[in-house]
Amino acid sequence: MLSTSYTIRSIAQILHAEELIVTDGAITTLLTDSRRISNAAEGLFFALSNRRDGHEFILEAYEAGVRNFVVSHKPSSPLINANYLVVGDVLKALQQLAAHHRQQFDLQVIGVTGSNGKTIVKEWLYQLMVPEKSIVRSPKSYNSQIGVPLSVWKIGAEHNLGIFEAGISTVNEMERLEQIIRPDIGVLTHIGSAHDEGFANRTEKVQEKLKLFKHCKQLIGYYDELVGYKSQLEHLQLFTWSRSFREADLHVFSETIISKNYYLRAHYNGREIEALIPFLDQASVENAIICWATMLAMGYEPEVIDNRLERLVPVSMRLELKNGINECSIIDDSYNSDIQSLEIALNFLDQQNQHSKKTLILSDIFQSGLRDEELYRQVSVMLGNRVSRFIGVGEALAKQADLFNVPEKRFFHDTHDLLAHFNELQFNEETVLLKGARNFEFEKISHALVQKAHETVMEINLNALLNNLNFYKSLLKPGVKMMAMVKAFSYGSGTFEVANILQYHKVDYLAVAYIDEGIALRQAGITLPLMVLNPEPAAFDKLVEYHLQPEIYSFGLLDHFLKYLQQNDIVNYPVHIKIDTGMHRLGFETSEVESLCEILEQNQLIKVVSVLSHLVASDAEQHDAFTMKQIQRFEKACKQIEETLKYQFIRHIANTSGVTRWPVAHFDMVRIGIGLYGIDAAVTDPNALQPIATLKTSISQVKHVKAGETIGYNRNGSLSKGGRIATVRIGYADGYLRAFGNGIGCMLVKGRLVKTVGNIAMDMCMIDVSEIDVKEGDEVIVFNDELRIEELARQIGTIPYEILTNISQRVKRVYFYE
Repeated sequence: MLSTSYTIRSIAQILHAEELIVTDGAITTLLTDSRRISNAAEGLFFALSNRRDGHEFILEAYEAGVRNFVVSHKPSSPLINANYLVVGDVLKALQQLAAHHRQQFDLQVIGVTGSNGKTIVKEWLYQLMVPEKSIVRSPKSYNSQIGVPLSVWKIGAEHNLGIFEAGISTVNEMERLEQIIRPDIGVLTHIGSAHDEGFANRTEKVQEKLKLFKHCKQLIGYYDELVGYKSQLEHLQLFTWSRSFREADLHVFSETIISKNYYLRAHYNGREIEALIPFLDQASVENAIICWATMLAMGYEPEVIDNRLERLVPVSMRLELKNGINECSIIDDSYNSDIQSLEIALNFLDQQNQHSKKTLILSDIFQSGLRDEELYRQVSVMLGNRVSRFIGVGEALAKQADLFNVPEKRFFHDTHDLLAHFNELQFNEETVLLKGARNFEFEKISHALVQKAHETVMEINLNALLNNLNFYKSLLKPGVKMMAMVKAFSYGSGTFEVANILQYHKVDYLAVAYIDEGIALRQAGITLPLMVLNPEPAAFDKLVEYHLQPEIYSFGLLDHFLKYLQQNDIVNYPVHIKIDTGMHRLGFETSEVESLCEILEQNQLIKVVSVLSHLVASDAEQHDAFTMKQIQRFEKACKQIEETLKYQFIRHIANTSGVTRWPVAHFDMVRIGIGLYGIDAAVTDPNALQPIATLKTSISQVKHVKAGETIGYNRNGSLSKGGRIATVRIGYADGYLRAFGNGIGCMLVKGRLVKTVGNIAMDMCMIDVSEIDVKEGDEVIVFNDELRIEELARQIGTIPYEILTNISQRVKRVYFYE
């Protein structure tokens, strides 16, 4: 709840904006994405221009109920009852408003920056200090030029501490963030390689990050990194930590593992102190030490800090989308319950179209700094009409039940109470969002809702998919459309799960191979135009029923479709005409275009919405002359067809590598296939694309094998010196091909590459773990961003497409979204 009130007129004065105001009104919510509208009546939409011009989405925001807009130019046709503030730079205006808001409050603020661990450190500082502080913090990893102002806008009168993180990717970005955050205390986490490409060198990157602390009184950081910059930090009270240098304020001199905890001893202020950390991995240990140092610098007693560090809990930075019982989809965010992360989770729920019914299971929200009535009133406004069923868990929610205007609602005292009535809730064909504070143990509800999974799982990182999508968008000129290929179960990565996020992020077209794939997407709520690459005449009725658009590639197929349309009195049905410019797979030959034009000219049954072709070797430099010849043939065919039809249509020939290497072939639309999934042989920058999939399994048994003993079918495997083998839960029925057997394939166990032993069986295979200490249940990585799919393809002499599309659908997919 904002302690200072804003109206559209007062914000106009703050921004020195040109006003086009019809009616004044309260503003409490800042909006930057037309797909994520909450509290529209009191929302102010900033038409930001990032990859796309935000002004294009004003109408969409208006239709969602927004009436207040910050724009960079006057509208030619103002919307009825809409208010406009015209500014020179919309992003600067957003930042200026947030900076003004920050100045209205006299609270202590911690600013966190660095390369790694910013979000974890921020969240752990929150856990450690919330017992006596009312804290506002960045939701998730909102640390960008847009995320920081949206975070700072959340400051209210109830808060006495703010913790905000700031991330930059190049020079001249931190000054703006510093003016918004204005931290009193700075925390610098480890400086690593992330975003190195945006800076001349590591020194420049550190110097840019240090600009966040321009007006700080105190800075906490790693002695080993700060020692070289002391001359720049003379205005600050430094508090440093180190494992190597005794000069540091906190010198960690002893580290021991005790019963799955990390025990640290350190010298501080002339005495020896200790801390027990409930994590073993080095990243978590380092993040915990940073928190330890920060609390010491802020005056906390060492004994208090030790007690709280021991109770730190892991931070879940990602939502999980899983298949549930009774055809449900489960969004599992069961370890986060605060109002900021609830908004993010609801936005992800909005993206899901596979079920018309959407359910939220929410626990009491603790330590918000608000009275219960005000807190849950805000939650109720946030829900709006996003869910059709609300299930509240906890005494506080039950007392505020009347605030929730939802078609169906139930309240339970605790998780045990809900599980006792689980069958009454009849979860069936719905999307369920789980959002619970840790002490409510919502993992028990998740266990009851999620399908029991085969231990071999493919994890799909939807954020990586979006990174890849945006990489290809960045290569396109304004106005060039994008078609995403989601055929073959989205290259093995899922159906509606991938299509939903592509639709939400405004891809123009989707393409599938067969009509049944298109039907499945329509039934899952996908409304985008859908092109079918290989439509079967026997299913034309279904194609039309589900508003699918066929690719027409031959006279025979064209004749079949025209007869079907004529028999059913259908006219102007959208079709895509394919020209064969050199692939010699499907398509009208260039010599047949004239005859094709004669048929198209006298026909009103179809409407040509696009003409396409397919590049044979767009990634291969040695075939560039042939690729250029294909492009020329395509242009000539398109010109013939356009002259015949006397109207324009979409032209597209560029596939994934064609987008990267052949800008001249972008025409009106491009088709992105395996590049979305992180694989493009034409991309030379290793940081441009991110593999989206991780295939993992586990060890079911470990055996000692003597020299000379054989392993697996046909006695093909053996260890010449004897040793240990692990049997893992994956085989050729899961998509791990028999060609990987007998030492051809490798997997990752505890970061070490190990080879297969013997033949690959249907449901399992064996690996050599003689040099590694492993046990039953340990995780095994088949491929990820380290052991890449391209390497697996190389091992057996195939292509990445085959590896991805061979992963069986019995392998459960789990989708992550941060």
